[in-house]
Amino acid sequence: MTKPKRWQILLLTAIGLALLTSARAWEDTMADPVVRRTTVSLPDLPSDTPPLTLVLISDIHVAGPDMPPSRLARIVDQVNALQPDIVAIADDFISEKRSATHMYAASQAIAPLAKLTPRLATIAVPGNHDHWFDMPGITRELEKAGITLLVNSATQAGPLAIGGLDDGYTGKDNVPATMSALARLSGAQIMLGHSPDAFPQLPPSVRLMLAGHTHCGQIAYPWGGAPAYLSEFGDRYACGRIDEGGKTLIVGAGLGTSLLPIRLFTKPTIWVVELVAPAT
Repeated sequence: MTKPKRWQILLLTAIGLALLTSARAWEDTMADPVVRRTTVSLPDLPSDTPPLTLVLISDIHVAGPDMPPSRLARIVDQVNALQPDIVAIADDFISEKRSATHMYAASQAIAPLAKLTPRLATIAVPGNHDHWFDMPGITRELEKAGITLLVNSATQAGPLAIGGLDDGYTGKDNVPATMSALARLSGAQIMLGHSPDAFPQLPPSVRLMLAGHTHCGQIAYPWGGAPAYLSEFGDRYACGRIDEGGKTLIVGAGLGTSLLPIRLFTKPTIWVVELVAPAT
């Protein structure tokens, strides 16, 4: 039997690694969202306020092959099973990536979200891809679905005053205007934004910000970190829970994909945030 040559061994090894990586990437891309949980204390909540369950999702990016509306409908069922008081969507609802095998209209992309059943409200903010695709259509469909879209504005949800920033990646966010809107409401202040980059601009009264956009890298290294996060702060606000300056930022890994329909070492994520009054 002829002994394999060095180049043959290297070629077979490369093919094997490519196949393993492809299998892992498809698994990570199509996996059911991982549910991550955390608790945040809000000093401005009255002491007798029962814990509130807020569910954060982001970066839905409806498009084929990885996020057809049917898959989003299954994720909506998963969110409803968590029995949220509030659903916060820090989004890019649509993906217009060139690698998409199928594009969907705003009506098709938003329709599954109408089935969300939080006790208090579903609140959303736009992402950069929404502005690039069809922001008027998305706005219209969100209204039909009963979802409150915040664009540098704020809304009351039970004991919470929730501000929502327009997309920062495209330069449309306006923190002062949103803070002015929050000041006209009562209760503990939290902020929802697509990009996490506004976090340092928020005053101490906003104890919690919820965001997406970074996808936690989407394609990451197996040992941690990723080549890019699309944040001006690099990996500082890239992923997960960050506590800084007496405030908390939670950045979701998102549900869908951008540019390429691939995730690697970054599974889709749903955050469950329990909001509690300070211990007395």
